[in-house]
Amino acid sequence: MATAMETSSSMWPPEGRVVLRGVSWARYEALLAALGDDYPSLRLTYLKGTLEIMTTSRLHERIKKLLARLLEMWAVERGRTLEGEGSATFRKREAERGLEPDECYMLGPDRDFPDLAIEVVHTHGGIDKLDVYAGLGVREVWFWEDGAIAVYALVGERYERHSTSALLPDLDLAQLASFVSRGLGERDQTALVRAYRDALRSE
Repeated sequence: MATAMETSSSMWPPEGRVVLRGVSWARYEALLAALGDDYPSLRLTYLKGTLEIMTTSRLHERIKKLLARLLEMWAVERGRTLEGEGSATFRKREAERGLEPDECYMLGPDRDFPDLAIEVVHTHGGIDKLDVYAGLGVREVWFWEDGAIAVYALVGERYERHSTSALLPDLDLAQLASFVSRGLGERDQTALVRAYRDALRSE
């Protein structure tokens, strides 16, 4: 269930979304070049001529930042390697796909596309991002929605829903999600990260 803070429209203004069809790859790349790094709250997703432009809300950004900070603390405590790539633009002309994840990570040698992408689902509609990620060959995608983390692993050319992460099998996703939800009702993110660290150390 969503928390009261998640559903409060007065505190967390809604996101905006526009979907355009019949957009060429050249126009998509031109728009990316024109925007540059000047509009970090914009997310552009491209799939075979369809372009989605989305503005992210404060709630969206808060959730993704909490997830990232907690996951990175887990990696430090467990001695795992995570190379953060943030919301960099990843695109592949041959597949006619491109997007900016909310957060993403490399877990091994550097390559063209991340191993793990994380998406915060706060509003619905628009392009099927799993279709985009599949064309880019991203090994695993996590979706945060309604207080839980859903894991999709790439099997062949399609994603399958899994209950655990194959990339980080010893990570307790339910525990991680509980701390993210807790952080939506608290104003001290650093204290929350410390509390998560302490919980990990007590195991």
